[in-house]
Amino acid sequence: MHPSAERFVDQAHEQYGVEVDVHEFPEGTKTAADAADAIGCKVTQIASSIVMSVDDDLVVVVTSGANHVSESKLAAHFDTPDESVSMADAEQVKDRIGWSIGGVPPFCHDAAVPVLFDETLTEFDTVWAAAGTPEAVFPIAPSRIRELSEATVLDLAE
Repeated sequence: MHPSAERFVDQAHEQYGVEVDVHEFPEGTKTAADAADAIGCKVTQIASSIVMSVDDDLVVVVTSGANHVSESKLAAHFDTPDESVSMADAEQVKDRIGWSIGGVPPFCHDAAVPVLFDETLTEFDTVWAAAGTPEAVFPIAPSRIRELSEATVLDLAE
């Protein structure tokens, strides 16, 4: 197992007492479509953790792989102008969240950041989320993601 995926497994166990069943795909799962193809599930079942910058603070948005995050809905949630919302850059994500883009899990972040959860994921019994690298994913119930990350459920789809 990749060292970053191992670190995620260890953190999930230490911080939350959760056993994570990591599946690694050497061909990569960088996009939601790649992940769905590799796993054999629908792209809507991919729980993508997208790190956004809102007024220079970071927010993790866990969204369905079929959706795009609406920057205007995110801005409205935080009562800030649309132009203050953007994708976080790769260096910020790695430095503050502790994971590289494409491998950000929905919990086990280095910094305490708000986590917002796309309501469309709640229709599934199981979704697949990144496990520390762009090649590693794990199955989990959406309710567990919400519980472990203390996420707020919102309509954030574009």
